[in-house]
Amino acid sequence: MTDNTIRVVIPLTIRKKNGRPKILPPADIQSAGARAQDPHVLRAIARAWNWRRKLERGEVSTIHDIAMAERVTDQYVGRMMRLAYLSPNVLERLVIHRQPPALALNDLMAVPDLPWTQQMERVFGSDSESSATH
Repeated sequence: MTDNTIRVVIPLTIRKKNGRPKILPPADIQSAGARAQDPHVLRAIARAWNWRRKLERGEVSTIHDIAMAERVTDQYVGRMMRLAYLSPNVLERLVIHRQPPALALNDLMAVPDLPWTQQMERVFGSDSESSATH
């Protein structure tokens, strides 16, 4: 090294999120972007509600009709539509407050099977009650 060289060391962690590498800052530093909502989650919820409304209005008769129109499998539509049945409190925090879930999208699809009283903790982790005042 020369006298004009400055060495900066930043301890970062690389973790996969939704199959892609994501660089995480040190645990003691909270960046502004770290709490941003994942656009994939918002898009998945929007699609689920759109499909649910189409079924309720009678625009389509079955999940198979949706799958054919969207060119995806029946299983995919069925899994994604589950997001339309999340509790109102969870949906509010995800969509309106844009609070990111503590789990991946694939894990989020299993949450509607839980009672509404348990969904908040499962989606946002144990700190869900303390940050509910957003």
